[in-house]
Amino acid sequence: MANLYDYFAAEDDQTAAATLDDAPDPERFGVVKASGIEPVVQLGTLEALLRGVPYEQVREDPQQGKLLSSPDAGSRWVVSLTDSLRDALASATADQLAEVAVPWSQTEEFQLFGGVDADMLAGALGELAGLARHARDRSHHLYCWISL
Repeated sequence: MANLYDYFAAEDDQTAAATLDDAPDPERFGVVKASGIEPVVQLGTLEALLRGVPYEQVREDPQQGKLLSSPDAGSRWVVSLTDSLRDALASATADQLAEVAVPWSQTEEFQLFGGVDADMLAGALGELAGLARHARDRSHHLYCWISL
């Protein structure tokens, strides 16, 4: 079975963690399904590209990939994303997202699995940017529900 990544917005870590047993409800959380985009390394790399900072600086943020569920939860987890990624996505124009999709598609993490089309990534970024704007406007945070 492929990894499944559902990105969503929630008020706080406790609310996000409560989605562990079931996938987040799209009506309540505004879910974006991005099964090929992993939340820690791949989105950390995206954040570094969007913000023009080193990847190591992104990794220093304690919210980046913070595990909110028990590591022993089986094959499901909930992790947090950074507010700086949320804000960078929310502020980006469609042209900026298309532009950053090119170098992002060429990163080692995508190349290991045969590569990915930059236009497809730009489309996914557009969806994630919409979710980020929704979250920022409500002072919510971004999270990822992971199922293996």
